[in-house]
Amino acid sequence: MRALGLLGQVEVPAQIAAVPRARHYVRDLLKGLDHPHTDDALLLLTELVTNAIRHSDSGRSSDGRIIIAVAHHNGTLHVDVVDAGSTGQRPSLRAGVSPDSGGGRGLWLVQELSSAWGWYEALTGRVVWFQLNGK
Repeated sequence: MRALGLLGQVEVPAQIAAVPRARHYVRDLLKGLDHPHTDDALLLLTELVTNAIRHSDSGRSSDGRIIIAVAHHNGTLHVDVVDAGSTGQRPSLRAGVSPDSGGGRGLWLVQELSSAWGWYEALTGRVVWFQLNGK
């Protein structure tokens, strides 16, 4: 976790059924913050967790796991989604994606709605993160 002010961390199974659990967990963490972009945070979280399930080795394993960590510092919300990574794929924006595209908009939404986002390889796996400034 690169941001200060860890609010919480949870590990969920890398299964689509865990997406609502992840959203609920983060929604509960953010209740007291009154952050102006809480809805955006939940949407972007959903996109990143879904991508981790669909495109990483976590989602390809029957016991695959995803870790979600949420931090808040000086009005900036920082969310990490950690999966097992994938040797064949790296997070990237699809060419030609727009608001009207039928699919492939996950990282496009992250880019459009977040203040910053990125990814890196870590000892624990691949981390895809985003930030939302509250100021």
